[in-house]
Amino acid sequence: MADEVERLLSGRTRDIRLTGDLRRRYDEKSWRQTAKVIRSWMIWVAFVDILTLALNAILLPPQVVLSMVAPACLLPPAAILTALVWSKPRAAAVQRASLLVGMCLILLSVALVGVFAGGEFYERHLSIMLFVATSAITIFSVPLAWTVAIACYALCLYFILQWHNPILDAGSVVAATLFFSCGIIATVVARRTMNILAQKTFLLDCRDQRRVAELADANARLERLARTDPLTGIANRRWMIETLEGLWRNDGETGVVAAMLMCDIDHFKALNDKLGHGEGDRCLVKVAGIIQSCVRADRDLVSRHGGEEFLIVLPDVDEDEAIAVATRIRESVEAAALPNPSSGVGPSVTLSVGVALKSALDTDISLSNLQHEADMALYRAKEAGRNQVCVFRRPHQAAPSATEQIAARR
Repeated sequence: MADEVERLLSGRTRDIRLTGDLRRRYDEKSWRQTAKVIRSWMIWVAFVDILTLALNAILLPPQVVLSMVAPACLLPPAAILTALVWSKPRAAAVQRASLLVGMCLILLSVALVGVFAGGEFYERHLSIMLFVATSAITIFSVPLAWTVAIACYALCLYFILQWHNPILDAGSVVAATLFFSCGIIATVVARRTMNILAQKTFLLDCRDQRRVAELADANARLERLARTDPLTGIANRRWMIETLEGLWRNDGETGVVAAMLMCDIDHFKALNDKLGHGEGDRCLVKVAGIIQSCVRADRDLVSRHGGEEFLIVLPDVDEDEAIAVATRIRESVEAAALPNPSSGVGPSVTLSVGVALKSALDTDISLSNLQHEADMALYRAKEAGRNQVCVFRRPHQAAPSATEQIAARR
């Protein structure tokens, strides 16, 4: 559809033709306005017809008025029924039939009022009938075929009834028909031009909407790239810090609201030096995947903090739960048996984890303080021999729990 829009806009305006889905979308978009115009026109014509008949009853002789009543009564029902059909979306065939039949009856009613009244009213009402047809052609934004049908019907009706006008000769009828035909044709051409311009406006809107959507999608991709580590596919440090700042503003009132885990691959530089940076990159990708598989996908936050370090934040967990997650991550990385022949711990890749906890009661603990504590715990884990979990403890906190003591073992 985008290619079709560009093709139509690149050509001449007068050659624009909407087909298929474009035509369907254009009709759906323009229907409300078109239907509103048609309903308003029909109601106004019915009102004018009734008002004119009432004025004629006051100003004209009774016998003339009586001759006008029967044909004049044909117009209001036809106009009102057409307006009702266009009160809500219907099949195109139903709408087309209702409009064309309604216009035929309206134009016939206006013409027959003059025919039945005779005399000066004969030609006058035929001219009024053409005026009514011209106004409809001008303001009805309908397909060109419908417009041409209304124009042809009006001219044929005018010619036939004028041909039977006793006070006109054949030459006058032909001349008058040709004169009014020029006006009707000009009106149809103007209506076609307005339709094409409306369709071009629709095409321009479609192109603008597509470009806006493409721009929004590009911006979203750029935003994702700005917040995603390109190697591992997990969040980067920037995204994590922004998220944590929001978490710190909305923490709970009681209990532990956050546990921060700082993970570091043991002897990663030795792995790079021995096996090469390609193998080091594959190791980082696999470790990132293992970490993500060990946390709650809908709540926990994982990011690559830089180099071979990963930062994990666990909202709403207690100390035992945080240590259990850290232990599961460490054991899963070790169980993966990723090669690291230059490691001083063992033949495979291992992970050291530092854990820091923040309770809602620790109001003086800032984000940077908690991160520093997680770094300190990681440093102690490495000092203790690596491939283990270490929990940072403040002076007022209790001694290590049994779960922590188990987790700290290799």
